[in-house]
Amino acid sequence: MTSSADDRPVGLERAAWLALLAFAASLQVSIFAAGVLLTVTAVLWLALVIRKHERIEVPAMFWPLLAYAAATMISAYFAVDQNVAFRDTKQLVLFAIVPIAYRLLPGRRSLTAVDVIITVGALEAIYGIVQYSILNFDHLQRRVQGSLTHYMTYSGVLMLVACSAAARIMFRHHDRTWASLVMPALLVAIALTMSRNAWVGVCVGIGLLLLLRDFRLIALAPVVAALFLAFAPAPLTERLYSTFNLSDPTNRDRVAMFHTGMNIIRDYPLTGVGPDNVRLVYQHYRDPRAERQLNPHLHNVPVQIAAERGLPALAVWIWFIVVLIRDLARKTRSSPMRSLPTAALAGVVAMLTAGMFEYNFGDSEFLMLFLLIVTLPYAADRVTATDAPAVAQRRAA
Repeated sequence: MTSSADDRPVGLERAAWLALLAFAASLQVSIFAAGVLLTVTAVLWLALVIRKHERIEVPAMFWPLLAYAAATMISAYFAVDQNVAFRDTKQLVLFAIVPIAYRLLPGRRSLTAVDVIITVGALEAIYGIVQYSILNFDHLQRRVQGSLTHYMTYSGVLMLVACSAAARIMFRHHDRTWASLVMPALLVAIALTMSRNAWVGVCVGIGLLLLLRDFRLIALAPVVAALFLAFAPAPLTERLYSTFNLSDPTNRDRVAMFHTGMNIIRDYPLTGVGPDNVRLVYQHYRDPRAERQLNPHLHNVPVQIAAERGLPALAVWIWFIVVLIRDLARKTRSSPMRSLPTAALAGVVAMLTAGMFEYNFGDSEFLMLFLLIVTLPYAADRVTATDAPAVAQRRAA
């Protein structure tokens, strides 16, 4: 672990910190355990705030996120089915991860959280490789999913972990060995999921890191592609080739879902049909070229948000992304712990890229890890009273 004895809190602060680290570990394994541990962490965080008479502080990107939550509640009120919509809005409580992590992970404690995320991700990657090679999770009807409930969730989570590990390797001067050792397992596990959206996302995310580190490193991309085509099992290379095949059924269906979404937005431009209501109206607006009779969502983040919650909600979500990218881009130049903002920036770009083909922002496990990773650079720049002397000494050195 990267934290020293001076970085470890005591008392109630320590209990809240450990609960948050346990949450960071569990969200890659069990959504139930993650929910329980997030609740425990939230209670301890509130106790700290009340006991110390603190004002709740949040990073700049939290305000558009809060506005997005408000737009979601308005959409739920005007939903086609209010009961379904309001049940789905419980996911909004996950936004509390931002102020909690911002308060509990200042300075180098954020690096410890990344250690936990990468370590558990490595274990999940190994488990996925075992599933593929031994347990027959090796075809499209039965794909690698690790300990999680769905292969899309698993591949999306590992995509974020891989971006964090790559950022540590490229932008840390120390503590890079573990990330370097587990990086091959993370990439192999992502490949074995056969999830093309995660393949594209991780390539773009790590590609951005290569450009930030040294633009000449991008020359590695064709080498990696050649190695993949040379040594990957036939089902994986066939899956890769299918990405460019417009007659592939899943490709056709995604195009049809896009048109379906446009049809819904045309009729419900202001508030959408309501959270989780797309599946209720899908057959009515279904594009004739669609392969499937019913889809729970539209496999595209912007289109799904606009269809579910309306164009104003989409505008607010874009505001959130713009603020996030702006702040992280600045922090890549100013932060003393560059691996954190670079990892977060790569994660945002990977999420956006994969999100053109999958509604990953609506996946609770993915969203929890995403919010934690993008909050860490803000938290790391937050200096507590006990951190101040050490930070001043480091800067003076």
